Amino acid sequence: MEHNHHDKDNDEPKNAPKRKAGKEESNIQDELAEKTKHGHNKAMDHDEKRKHADSEPGHGHAGHDHHKMMIADFKKRFWVTLVLTIPILFLSPMIQDFFGYDYLLPGNQYILFALSTVVYFYGGWPFLKGFWSEVKKAAPGMMTLISMAITVAYFYSSATVFGLEGVDFFWELATLIAIMLVGHWIEMKSVLGASKALQLLVSMMPAEAHRINGDEVEDVELDSLEKGDIILIKPGEKVPADGIIVEGESYLNEAMLTGESKPVKKNKDQKVIGGSINGNGSLKAKVEHTGKDSYLNKVIMMVEEAQKSKSKMQNLSDRAAKWLTYIALAIGFGTLAVWSILGFPFVYALERMVTVMVIACPHALGLAIPLVVAISTSVSAQNGLLIRNRTAFEESRKITVLLFDKTGTLTKGDFGVTRIESVNDKFSKEEVLRLSSALEQSSEHPIAVGIIKKVKEDKVEIPKPENFNAITGKGVEATVEGKEVKVVSPGYLRDEKINIPEDAYRDAAETIVFVLIEGELAGYIALADEIRPESAEAIKIFKQNNIKVLMATGDNEKTAKAVSDKLGLDGYYSEVLPHQKVEIVKELESKGEFVAMTGDGVNDAPALAQANVGIAVGSGTDVAAETADIILVNSNPQDIANLILFGKATYNKMIQNLVWATGYNVVAIPLAAGVLYSTGFVLGPAVGAVLMSMSTVIVAINAQLLKRKIGGK
Repeated sequence: MEHNHHDKDNDEPKNAPKRKAGKEESNIQDELAEKTKHGHNKAMDHDEKRKHADSEPGHGHAGHDHHKMMIADFKKRFWVTLVLTIPILFLSPMIQDFFGYDYLLPGNQYILFALSTVVYFYGGWPFLKGFWSEVKKAAPGMMTLISMAITVAYFYSSATVFGLEGVDFFWELATLIAIMLVGHWIEMKSVLGASKALQLLVSMMPAEAHRINGDEVEDVELDSLEKGDIILIKPGEKVPADGIIVEGESYLNEAMLTGESKPVKKNKDQKVIGGSINGNGSLKAKVEHTGKDSYLNKVIMMVEEAQKSKSKMQNLSDRAAKWLTYIALAIGFGTLAVWSILGFPFVYALERMVTVMVIACPHALGLAIPLVVAISTSVSAQNGLLIRNRTAFEESRKITVLLFDKTGTLTKGDFGVTRIESVNDKFSKEEVLRLSSALEQSSEHPIAVGIIKKVKEDKVEIPKPENFNAITGKGVEATVEGKEVKVVSPGYLRDEKINIPEDAYRDAAETIVFVLIEGELAGYIALADEIRPESAEAIKIFKQNNIKVLMATGDNEKTAKAVSDKLGLDGYYSEVLPHQKVEIVKELESKGEFVAMTGDGVNDAPALAQANVGIAVGSGTDVAAETADIILVNSNPQDIANLILFGKATYNKMIQNLVWATGYNVVAIPLAAGVLYSTGFVLGPAVGAVLMSMSTVIVAINAQLLKRKIGGK
């Protein structure tokens, strides 16, 4: 069955970015050639790929597995440290004095030393290793601060065991390492590892191709295909390579590659794209591009490069830690020098210095960011936001431009019925739909599929047709319940001199089919990729927050303009290919805009990776979700507004927690150094521990309050 539908305009799309030709495209081809060694052209289907995911990690999986191994390592070190910390706390004289109990074993200090040695070298190893890495980069941060505190505490405390006068800090050492391990474990769990986008892109390709060799058809691996080969593409199969149709016709679903929501009819001499899905017709195609040179691999390359070039904001806690390191070292050694110069015993001056150094690394600072991250991640998930990239989420407060893909994002992504109208008093809207469905039930045409879907939604019983006949190029006809019924295109009405109702084409985004019963025009059915009901309200919210909203779509100019006008967008780009979406993002960023890209298909993946914040809708493809920083589970554009507001609240909580965590140091460090010694007050280790615990509790409670900051709660 054939129906007329909107063809893509051949004119230059409005506001479309100009393609960069020549030299740049040549460079792209050169770089694609290098990708061959990664095996992009030796893809397996999705099921087989999942089966071999562990044994054959492929490109990029090593980083993902390494990330999971690091999480497991922190988890194991935390539990071992926690188990050892319990007896250290119980046997520590300072803790016993504080809680007023007395329980000393024979050789108590040596037991503490032995347990703390294991904690220091095993539990503290990641921080000691991180410290060395920061030293090599001349960029002290949290690892340096933690390492300084635990090293000073361990070696000073060990010295007190073997003769140095003073009190040990073993309990402080153990609790500090345990809390820092759990903080880093929580933080790492909340941030997904290396992206699997490239593997998911490759998985879109079939495992084999049917190559025609004379009168025979042979199944070959993709990397065996060469330019000029003739391949057979059976109904329902994925297209194995870019090519030109030499025989047959069919509808191909290219939505995940081009963004076009309607399956596209393809005839002889038209191009097919590797990775698209064939409809109900068999095709023979001549291979043009394979593997490394294919359109899909261009997308793969762009995703890879955009991800590599994405910058990361320096962690706020690392910046605070860097300054605390400088302050602690300066005040610590200054304290030692001042007390020594004032004539106090070296042992006393050393204890003052050690107290300053240990207090300088507050437990709260180690939890300030991870706690907020963990809570914001879980609360977001409960409200339809999955955070993959914490940095992008924190920076969502800066968004000035939202660039939407249309299909599946602002729209539902389905070619469905939008209107059913009756123009004849003899027939109701329900009757128009019911009788027309009899003719459409056996067709795979997108219009027929849309009509049948509507019938099933309305639970309408489909009658049986008789004397079915196709009206070449114009529609179909049959006898239904004794009535002659036709479902036809506008061209049929014009040929038969039947007037088309004035309000039939009120929306340029719709495709219209007309229903004739007994030769009379009974009504018409309008179909389109429906706009999500939440989209309009979401656009209003963005504009209220001074965020410009643009749309970039693979659809034609008429459809793009209709959607843009209906939603009141600030602008749109039509007939845009993936590399052009990246150019749009880059152009906006070059103008100083902070860009969030929202999409759902492979065609959006490079732009999602390039944008400051990439947002994938949950109804879309796996690859879009793997490339994005944030995923909208419910595919609701209004969730993006929640995202931005919650991102601001999360950032504010982080700042508040850092103030609480470091503010404690502003008071505690000078007191530990002895600035009030003349008044008779010097901050002892026990009191410092109480202040530190209070700071940690405040940080934890403040982080919990974040749960009230999403969804208007």
